[in-house]
Amino acid sequence: MDTAAGKYKDKIITIPNILSLFRFCLIPVIIWIYLGLENYILAGFMILFSGFTDIVDGYIARKFDMISDVGKVLDPIADKSTQGVVVLLLATKFPLILVVAALILIKEVFMAISGYMVVKKCNIVLAAEWYGKLSTVIITAMMVLHLFWPELNPILSNISIIISALSVLGALVLYAIRNFGYLNSAK
Repeated sequence: MDTAAGKYKDKIITIPNILSLFRFCLIPVIIWIYLGLENYILAGFMILFSGFTDIVDGYIARKFDMISDVGKVLDPIADKSTQGVVVLLLATKFPLILVVAALILIKEVFMAISGYMVVKKCNIVLAAEWYGKLSTVIITAMMVLHLFWPELNPILSNISIIISALSVLGALVLYAIRNFGYLNSAK
């Protein structure tokens, strides 16, 4: 079972949580750079910077035992909010990306509902798993690819979008197995 047993379990203000909040603050900046400045390469670097802060906050949380229940919720919300916004921005030029957006939405609604049920029935807050993190990396790579090369070959574009969609679908299935496993064991 997944539990945050450290002294930071119930803390709200931690370095990892501040970094997650910082990622939320980057979202309007990314939107402005993409839509206002139309500087896609800079937007791509901002996505990479956001991803870097995600890696740093995870490292700090694990290394210094700063894992908190708030962080387990806040971190993926910051990630998915950033992904969702950038995917929708990119869909203005690459409409197939809407498939990825729809799958992210379905996965996140499922995660919110099933995660809430696990908290209520099992009294634990589940953290992200490796397959969710891998999906995030794949989606980020697809986004950066499209931002750095807005005139990307349509075949390469579609292949990267399909791989991203499959990664979200795979993560959804594996999270469903995990979450339903917790719910079934609580009966």
